[in-house]
Amino acid sequence: MKPINVGLLGIGTVGGGTFAVLQRNAEEITRRAGRPIRIVVVADKNMALARQVTGGACRVTEDAFSVVNDPEVDIVIELIGGYGVAKDLVMQAIANGKHVVTANKALLATNGNEIFKAAQDKGVMVAFEAAVAGGIPIVKAVREGLTANRIEWIAGIINGTTNFILSEMRDKGLAFDTVLKEAQRLGYAEADPTFDVEGVDAAHKITLLASLAFGIPVQFDKAYIEGISKLDSIDIRYAEQLGYRIKLLGITKRTEEGVELRVHPTLIPAKRLIANVEGPMNAVLVQGDAVGSTLYYGKGAGAEPTASSVIADLVDITRMHTADPENRVPHLAFQPDALVDLPILAIGEVISSYYLRLRVADKMGVLADITRILADEQISIDAVIQKEPGEGETQADLILLTHQTREKYINAAIVKIEALGVVVGKVTMLRMEELGK
Repeated sequence: MKPINVGLLGIGTVGGGTFAVLQRNAEEITRRAGRPIRIVVVADKNMALARQVTGGACRVTEDAFSVVNDPEVDIVIELIGGYGVAKDLVMQAIANGKHVVTANKALLATNGNEIFKAAQDKGVMVAFEAAVAGGIPIVKAVREGLTANRIEWIAGIINGTTNFILSEMRDKGLAFDTVLKEAQRLGYAEADPTFDVEGVDAAHKITLLASLAFGIPVQFDKAYIEGISKLDSIDIRYAEQLGYRIKLLGITKRTEEGVELRVHPTLIPAKRLIANVEGPMNAVLVQGDAVGSTLYYGKGAGAEPTASSVIADLVDITRMHTADPENRVPHLAFQPDALVDLPILAIGEVISSYYLRLRVADKMGVLADITRILADEQISIDAVIQKEPGEGETQADLILLTHQTREKYINAAIVKIEALGVVVGKVTMLRMEELGK
């Protein structure tokens, strides 16, 4: 049978892995796809690297637009990244009637609605398994495997860099800045780690999962994003003593009022499987009404794990290449005309439990003043721990765990608590999730 011809844009880490795995497992992949899949052209500014990786097995060019305009190319793999030229290339490929495979979560989270609409109008597919959680087939699981379910919520460790940093902070008691330098030395963190440590990368991914789970347009601009750069190692220690682990989670929930879409450090009970995901690994927990909780675990980045997802998309497109576009799996799981524009809740409207750490004067009546403020805001306390002050100290740490409440009530209480004369500095607030039913 005639092979499917693929044009690869970008021969970096993931591109190189994709080329290698496709070559190495060619026979197996052909048996699964029903026809050979071959990369016929690679575009990369570093042509020397491209020639080295491909070994003369295909054409090499530095002109990516020549690839998306090549009539011999059936599928374009976009691994350039970013929002600029990558978008132009993807849109041009779609306009030329070519299917697209991409690992570019930033592009899809910010321009996905436009891209999917163009693909729908042209009758081509845009596949993006590699854009979320690297080698974990979470997109396929949510889009196809859990089709029978009304998905209630998704919570995921979907950034390996931050998970490595938090694991090291907990294991070794080190400060964030120290561990970040180590993560950069090991190659887990970029020279500019902002997208990772400030939660933006995770927000791109949870935005896509929210659309797949609930059938809503992509709405990255409405996500609440809070990273780990200001997280104090003392809170990691206190959380551990209370039976919790702190992880940077991407969370999306369907509620009666709308959809929660948020990324932030979160206390999770240490007994949960997801709380024990360490190092650079990823894990995604999905709650469906029929299946209950399902957990997906694996490598969230790397050359061949991500290539595994890229090639899975190539195989899917190859299988469906000649199918009627109306009978293909929709890009965002739901039929395009069945997407609903549910409101994305502001963070103040989110309901959660909370961890509060206060530095207070070691005096009588301090706890009574604080609990009175919480009661006035209708906040119920679950647990209180007061650390004994050190020898000669006149201040102590006070840790409060609350029952579920709306975040705007917590914020109002914190303002009043910080105004108390016996409270020193700012109150540290972290959200808590049970992640169980």
